[in-house]
Amino acid sequence: MTPAAERVIVGRIGRAHGIRGEVSVEPRTDEPDRRFAVGSALFTRAPDGEAVSGAALPAHLRVASTRSHQGRLLVRFEEIGDRTTAERARGTWLEVLPDPEESPDDPEEFYDHQLVGLRVTDGAGSDLGVVSLVEHTGAQDLLHVDAGGRTVLFPFVAALVPTVDVASGFLVVDDRPGLFAD
Repeated sequence: MTPAAERVIVGRIGRAHGIRGEVSVEPRTDEPDRRFAVGSALFTRAPDGEAVSGAALPAHLRVASTRSHQGRLLVRFEEIGDRTTAERARGTWLEVLPDPEESPDDPEEFYDHQLVGLRVTDGAGSDLGVVSLVEHTGAQDLLHVDAGGRTVLFPFVAALVPTVDVASGFLVVDDRPGLFAD
């Protein structure tokens, strides 16, 4: 199985729609037409972040059809054939494994694998640590920064992270909250 750290979340399964296994999907991508195209294979991860296993869902789902309905994205997966299975799938994260050279279309967005390993510096160039993980929460994404043996959770928002230079291997944070202070 592909490590989850290399995968990108592209959506989350919502409510069942109808009786034939169709589900609403909350896209977490700017490219839903690409990610949910018919035939696309998506990794699944349980709501608690663990790999999906057992009777709930297989580790992969293949898109059978997509459509828009009242402003929602509805998707039918080959592996979900009825309402009962669709209801059990609710909350499941949907992920893809992007090509390592692939980047989001928007230059202000980044995949997790592009951020993990970047050096974190302040505006003066002082080294503060290294990004070890990107956590996706309901409110905002958080960077887990290994700061000399302790983990600092830092909000990944443009106002506090003004510079991300993937090619050079670093990002700059505005440490106004004082999270890196001893």
